[in-house]
Amino acid sequence: MYRAGVSFSILGHAAWAPGMATGEEWAAWAAAPAPIAHEGEPGVRAMPPMLRRRLGQLGKMALDVAYTALGGRTGVPTVFCSRHGETARAIALLDDLAGGVPLSPTAFGMSVHNANAGLFSIARGDRANHIALAAGSGTLEHAVIEACGLLADGEPAVLLVAADCPLPCVFAPFADRAEQPHAFAWLIAAEGGERLSLHWAAAEADEEHGGLPGTLDVLRFHAGGAAQLERTAGRQRWRWRRDG
Repeated sequence: MYRAGVSFSILGHAAWAPGMATGEEWAAWAAAPAPIAHEGEPGVRAMPPMLRRRLGQLGKMALDVAYTALGGRTGVPTVFCSRHGETARAIALLDDLAGGVPLSPTAFGMSVHNANAGLFSIARGDRANHIALAAGSGTLEHAVIEACGLLADGEPAVLLVAADCPLPCVFAPFADRAEQPHAFAWLIAAEGGERLSLHWAAAEADEEHGGLPGTLDVLRFHAGGAAQLERTAGRQRWRWRRDG
């Protein structure tokens, strides 16, 4: 039995992956999911070029959807979440370190988990609170709980941004999902838009390997208009439900 939960409204949303940017493209994919191409990046035209050039694929996807979902609003706290973050950058830095190559301060600065959230704040000159979160296979669900906690504390709206990319080859033996590049953002509030709820309960075992990554599974649920989604992750049973 699901004993705990949160509910929220989505005031605005955006999603991007190579070959998919519009609501119609995402709805078609949700109806018949196919592997997403690994190559491709959005333009992030809203960001100043000198800052944009620091971004990799993950950062460009995350910030492109963040700009779109947030629009011209300011002072909105953000919760950025990614299960793996900028892992490719970190591996490249370790390779340089092992080879005796001097490390790039910029590359190091952009490899930490809150780098994209910080760059988004700098680019917009917005000092609103931002959080960067990773919580294993249940990363998105924990990010939603964090965002709803901010709403409960009195914030009128919160921007939730989720993004992930394929893992570097060195991690292939340990991967439990076929990670695919994608990002989406929800501008959420306590009331006033499309209603979703998330409920959870302890699970005796974790999820089986295979299937869609968690954020992409939830994105399929949202884009495809399904009434609910149930999945197991991080030894929790999660139930997403569309409430109106």
